[in-house]
Amino acid sequence: MLGASLSGVTFISVPGWVGTQGFTYMQMVLGYLAGYAFIMIVLLPLYYRLGLTSIYGYFQSRFGTKAYQTGAAFFILSRTIGASFRLFLVALVLQMFVLSPLGWDVYWSLPFLGDIPIGLAAAVATIIGVIYSYTRKGGIGTIIWTDTLQTAAMLIAVVLAVVVLARELNWDLAHLPSHIRDTPWSNWWVFEDWKAPNHALKHFLAGAFVAIAMTGMDQDMMQKNLACKNLKEARWNMGSFSLVLVAVNVLFLVLGVMLYSFAEQSGLQVERADGLFPTVALTASLGIGLGLAFLIGLLASAFSSADSAMTALTTSVCVDLIQTESMEFDRGNGIRKKVHVWVALALFVVILAFSAVQDTSVVAAIFTAANYTYGPLLGLFAFGLASKRRPVDRWIPAVAVLSPIICFALESWLNHQFQFSFGFALLPVNGLITCIGLGLISIHSSTNPS
Repeated sequence: MLGASLSGVTFISVPGWVGTQGFTYMQMVLGYLAGYAFIMIVLLPLYYRLGLTSIYGYFQSRFGTKAYQTGAAFFILSRTIGASFRLFLVALVLQMFVLSPLGWDVYWSLPFLGDIPIGLAAAVATIIGVIYSYTRKGGIGTIIWTDTLQTAAMLIAVVLAVVVLARELNWDLAHLPSHIRDTPWSNWWVFEDWKAPNHALKHFLAGAFVAIAMTGMDQDMMQKNLACKNLKEARWNMGSFSLVLVAVNVLFLVLGVMLYSFAEQSGLQVERADGLFPTVALTASLGIGLGLAFLIGLLASAFSSADSAMTALTTSVCVDLIQTESMEFDRGNGIRKKVHVWVALALFVVILAFSAVQDTSVVAAIFTAANYTYGPLLGLFAFGLASKRRPVDRWIPAVAVLSPIICFALESWLNHQFQFSFGFALLPVNGLITCIGLGLISIHSSTNPS
């Protein structure tokens, strides 16, 4: 689960985010703990009681076939966008700092996509090809073991970077907290401006709902818990994961402060926040060891998140949309292999499309996209658990599509009229609008919501 959570975005973008956000990301991380508690108390018992392979099977029993397919479709959309953003960032760094200096600075002109760096396309194709080769037959067992090794490599690289930077900055590791407090990036809480998108209450609530939606209602993340032997082990897994994740995020933010401190001390100019870590590791003459560790950690972070995403997407398309579990084994297995190929190709095309994105932080882009794509999933689960009413199944897809559109219009209007932004807390607002829409198309039902 750490491997799926700690992608190349965490490895590069979270430290880079420190420049404008300081430690305020921890407001969201603490909110994660509330969300993970909800998953342990409510969602995991539900999934185990129903014996689900795909968690969106809950929508089938609670609402109907259209709801089931809608939930799966929004997961596929959400995970495709998220996985593509993560791989795009890794490939972009490799293209900028490794392939371009080697002369791979040639562009490939494609219809609708514009000019694509050949180096970036080659990096993406190689990463996806390697992931496809070891996930084609291995399944969730292979993913768990490979993710464990890849996550270890990534965290070792981060620890090594902290040690090297502490030496260059003449910081005593035993007094690291006091060194960080003396920097301009140590601010943690934001209470002053309630209109600000990173206000503490907004960030905490956003963190809680992001954890519920992007972990508890995400097939990629939940398939690890469903692979446990029983509910008790799944809860232990979830609880230990949540505590370790908090510590790991603190480590990445500490790294960000040290990177900015070193860049300021050395006079390094970094135009893009996501370029901070690779610039320091690969161009600041800190030794080949740090550069090599950075590249190993970067690739490990890419593989550890993308391989489980590819497997989960294949599972969802096959089980939820095509329903291969009801077919004969040979036929279903053949379809699964074909879907796996198409998922890999789809990720490749979407990543190339993202090459036109110019964002200061990919982590911000991912959470912004999640506000819209995970909102309907959050609303469907919330309505199913909290209400006994049963929405008219055929109208559920329309509600799920309209909710993000209404959210976007509402956020734009409030920002224009009052300079107010929900920030990442737009996710629960999206879920609430979905719930209201489901209520409007509902009839009374004696169905037990649990």
